[in-house]
Amino acid sequence: MGKTSIICTAVELSIAGRRRINHSIHRSRGVEEQMEPIPPPVQLGEINDEELKQYDGSDPKKPLLMAIKGQIYDVSQSRMFYGPGGPYALFAGKDASRALAKMSFEDKDLNGDLTGLGAFELEALQDWEYKFMSKYFKVGTVKSSVPVSDGATEGQTAEATEGQTAEATEADAAKPAEDGPSASVEKETVETAAPADDADKKE
Repeated sequence: MGKTSIICTAVELSIAGRRRINHSIHRSRGVEEQMEPIPPPVQLGEINDEELKQYDGSDPKKPLLMAIKGQIYDVSQSRMFYGPGGPYALFAGKDASRALAKMSFEDKDLNGDLTGLGAFELEALQDWEYKFMSKYFKVGTVKSSVPVSDGATEGQTAEATEGQTAEATEADAAKPAEDGPSASVEKETVETAAPADDADKKE
């Protein structure tokens, strides 16, 4: 009698356990069915930094976006990384080029300014860009508010500026002063006045 009751209890527990397992399986399937699939990427065109911030993951109805070198990518499929609470959440809704290049998580580097970056940092950024290009859809561009350039471009800009300054200086030298006669006019006036003085002396 005792053995029979033990066996019955074991069978009941086994059935109850199976029911719980089946219930949990159906429940997890229900949760999966309730989760909405990721919508296809929407092309945004050109937007500014403030508009990009609206796609930082705080609104679950909006796609999750971030930018590299002014190019905006839809990273919604990697919400666990770039969404709220994720390890890279601070990059979402921003052009994180400088931070990615420097492997920095500081607020001051969360922008698209590439000035002053070294070759190693620019190479690291290039690797990130290739990864994003191969994995995510590009959906727009960021209106540039800071210079996005490397060292070579800066050098060229400096040379061009120096050339323009030199040209401006030469032009200023050739142009007569606005508040008086030019040096050549003054010289001619002095030379013309000299014979008249000599004639006064002779008289």
